[in-house]
Amino acid sequence: MLWKASLFLKHFFYLASNLRPMEYSSKLLENAVNALSQLPGIGKRTALRLVLHLLNQPEDQTLQLSQSLQKMREEINFCKNCHNISDTELCEICANPNRDSQLVCVVEDIRDVIAIENTSQYKGHYHVLGGKISPMDGVGPGDLKIPTLVQKVKNGGLNELIFALSSTMEGDTTNFYIFKQIEDYDILTTTIARGISVGDELEYADEVTLGRSILNRIPFESSLKST
Repeated sequence: MLWKASLFLKHFFYLASNLRPMEYSSKLLENAVNALSQLPGIGKRTALRLVLHLLNQPEDQTLQLSQSLQKMREEINFCKNCHNISDTELCEICANPNRDSQLVCVVEDIRDVIAIENTSQYKGHYHVLGGKISPMDGVGPGDLKIPTLVQKVKNGGLNELIFALSSTMEGDTTNFYIFKQIEDYDILTTTIARGISVGDELEYADEVTLGRSILNRIPFESSLKST
């Protein structure tokens, strides 16, 4: 019983030490730690290690980091055609004459564009929705870039639309909603092959699996019959 009590006390004091507010010798240091700890997956202790690391680096290197972040925040654009993050009004992919503008791959966000581009298997354009339909999170069709996608289809000039959203309930719901909006138009709708595990996020798929899924895409209506 004594060893259990000792183990409990060690665990209690460990938790108490982690819950106790950290004390800083500098208000500037505290502000920097608080700012970094707002990033996803970064706690106060990790933020403190990062701040101390930056303090130990040459001043010009730290200034370059801060200037890069400020410049990105102030000057970043979204492509007027596909809503991808871009330095200019039209992103490099949409502006590339060697890309197939009649083939559009629908993705959730920029991370999925990067993941597919890394496979080197896709040569068309993209359409970034900016999320997926999720009633639980209060995200409806009007919160996404769905209207501009539907308008692209209505305007003509597209041969195929590839649904490349994550194979989750929200992703499938979004696919189905878009499909119903454009099913009366003369366009082929496909979805990436289910080499991507059901429930997995697209950005975590390895490049080989993702590349094969792009190459072996299937008609969207066939995916409805298999579910």
